[in-house]
Amino acid sequence: MNRIDRISAILIQLQSRRTVKASEIAERFNISLRTVYRDIKTLEEAGVPLIGEAGIGYSLVEGYRLPPVMFTRDEVASFITAEKMAEKLTDNINGASYRSAMFKIRSVLRNTDKDYLESIENRIAVVQGRRPQLLKVNPLQDILQAIAEKRVLCISYRAAYNKTLTERFVEPIGVFFLEGNWHLIAWCQLREDYRDFRFDRMEDLLCTDGTFDQVHPPLSEHLKDLYKEADVINIVILVNHKAAPYIGEQRYYNGFTHEIEYPDNVEMHFMTRSLEGFARWLLMFGDQATIVHPPELKEKLKVLIKDISQNL
Repeated sequence: MNRIDRISAILIQLQSRRTVKASEIAERFNISLRTVYRDIKTLEEAGVPLIGEAGIGYSLVEGYRLPPVMFTRDEVASFITAEKMAEKLTDNINGASYRSAMFKIRSVLRNTDKDYLESIENRIAVVQGRRPQLLKVNPLQDILQAIAEKRVLCISYRAAYNKTLTERFVEPIGVFFLEGNWHLIAWCQLREDYRDFRFDRMEDLLCTDGTFDQVHPPLSEHLKDLYKEADVINIVILVNHKAAPYIGEQRYYNGFTHEIEYPDNVEMHFMTRSLEGFARWLLMFGDQATIVHPPELKEKLKVLIKDISQNL
């Protein structure tokens, strides 16, 4: 990126948030802090009303706005992809909000970009490989509002292990989507600990008038702990080139991470928590695959095949 484009991008970044730290600008553009200070000075000399506070960051004077932003062709394509993902992976309310935002984005596009968007709109699809969960409530927007306002949520939650319905007052931290389900990470006042609540097990959700002052670790820290505590198994298999295309999307539901192409086969890498579950899936095309790692997977398959043969 040349300096003019970078300075324009910095100005857009400054308008996107109330305060932006110099270190955040440096990290985004992979430049030194000294270069950031020089670019900020250039903006000030150009008449951009900036406020800079040591240890806090830079902000634009209230009321200053850029004219409508021009998007690149790649950015336009990413918008329509994100819109289709929002329709499939979020609740109806959030999906409708994204569609509304897309109309505003389309309104500032150049005519050539509008034509481009229309030409690819029906050429992109997000297909759910699993049957979507039927939610009794659509809590995503309420949860996000509670996070922003630091409000306590009251949820009626049905536990997976005994199906008991309990009322929980929780302090929401963040949400994430994993393996077909939305999850809420929150501090549970009943258990006095952090808990993972799945949306499809919520019978009801209410945003209360109560607020909380406790400072919780960011969502990223909880996700690190989630995978750190999980007993994740690395699996490597070689799949015949003829069979590889037929595995399709199912591999993503079994922990697929990446693959390496070889002349005679494809080396596929997986991470899973259930060796037996993976072994049962591998049985479907086991005659076209070779297990590279771990040895325990071979033993698990032998046991399954032996049990199957006894039932024949």
